[in-house]
Amino acid sequence: MIRICFCLLWLFLCLTSGCNVGQSSSSAAGGEKALSADSIRYAAGYTITAYDGYTKVEVRDPWNEGRLLQRYLLIPRDAQQPDGLPQGTIIRVPVKNMVVYTSVHCAVLDELGASDRIAGVCESRYIDVPTVRDGLQGGAIIDLGEATSPNIEKMVEIGTEVVLASPFQNGSYGPVEKIGIPIVECADYMEADPLGRAEWIKFLGLLTGRAARADSLFRETETNYLRIKSLAEDVTHRPTLLTGMKFGTPWHVPAGESYMAHIFRDAGADYIFRDLPGTGSSPLSFETVLDRAIHADFWLIHYNKPTAMTYADLQSEYSPYNRFDAFRERRIYGCNTNSSLYYEQVPMHPDYLLAELIAIFHPDRMPGYRFRYFAPLGE
Repeated sequence: MIRICFCLLWLFLCLTSGCNVGQSSSSAAGGEKALSADSIRYAAGYTITAYDGYTKVEVRDPWNEGRLLQRYLLIPRDAQQPDGLPQGTIIRVPVKNMVVYTSVHCAVLDELGASDRIAGVCESRYIDVPTVRDGLQGGAIIDLGEATSPNIEKMVEIGTEVVLASPFQNGSYGPVEKIGIPIVECADYMEADPLGRAEWIKFLGLLTGRAARADSLFRETETNYLRIKSLAEDVTHRPTLLTGMKFGTPWHVPAGESYMAHIFRDAGADYIFRDLPGTGSSPLSFETVLDRAIHADFWLIHYNKPTAMTYADLQSEYSPYNRFDAFRERRIYGCNTNSSLYYEQVPMHPDYLLAELIAIFHPDRMPGYRFRYFAPLGE
C-alpha cells in the first residue's frame, strides 16, 4: 500500500447540481468557471472542476501515485453533450437509478435525501440503513445478490444508470464491466484524513443533484470535528492503544497514515502501530501484535453478535488474548456492529467517533458522555 499524494486542489461544485458559482472571464466554449469557496479542502483522493456544460471529477489511484483511477464527466441529463470533451466516463446527472454495493454509501445517499435513487443493492444482509431495509422489504429496492457476481439481467431490467462501488487494489467488477453501465469508484476509505473521507459526500451530492445539501452536511461535520478535537489537544498523557482482533491467520490493523490512525491521534491516544506506512490496513501476525502491544493501555475491538461480548467470549475465541495487559486489567472496549450503525455513520461522521474515543481515553474531557458505539466488555 503506497502513500497517497497530498496535493490539495482548490476546486468548485457545479452550477447544474445546485451550487452558486460565478462565471470565469473566459469566453471560449467549455471555459473553466471560477472556483467556489466551498472547494475540496481535505480529500486527497478526488478533484472536482466545473466547465461550461459539464463537471469533471477525477478519482486518483490510491495504489499508484500520480495515476488516475477514473475520470467522470457529469453532464446535466437534459442538456446537449458539449463538444470537445476529454476522455472519460460520461454520466448524466442527477442520476435517477443506481445500484449500490456498500452500506456506507447507502447511508450517505440516505443523508442526502436521495435514498429513492437506490434501485438495487448487493449483499443486502450487510446493509442496515432503515430506508433501504424498508425498500427491500417493500420491493422498491432489488437485492442483486453478491457483489462479485450480481444479477446482471436484473440490473439492466431495473434501468440502472450507475453502479456505486468501493475499489480494491487489483480488483475486478466481473461481468458488470462489460455491460456499459458506469461504475463510480468511491475510494473514500483510502483517505488519510477523517474529514477527507467525509468530504466524499460532495461527490455523491453532485451525482444526485444534492450538492447544496452535501456542502451543508459536510460543514456541520467539519465544525463539530474541529470543536471536539480541541478538547484533547493539550492532553499531557496519551494512553497507548491497540485495535482489532485476529481473523484467520492475520490480525489487520489500521496503517499509520490511515484516517483511523488520524482519529486516534486527534483523540489523544498513542496508537501502537502509528509507524506502519500506508492509508489502508496492514496484516500482521499475532506474534508481532503481541510483542508490540502486550502492554497497551486500551484495546478497541469490533464484533457482530446478537448479544454483548464478554471477556469469557473473547478468550474462548482465542485463548492467547488473555496475555495482553488490556485483557488482564479489563481495559477492552467493544463495538457491537450488530446493534449499532458504526459502519454506516462513522465514515461521514468522524466527529461521532472522535467524541467517543476522547470519552474513553480522557473521560474528564467529556463529562456525562453517552456512548453510542463502544462499551466496556462485561464479565
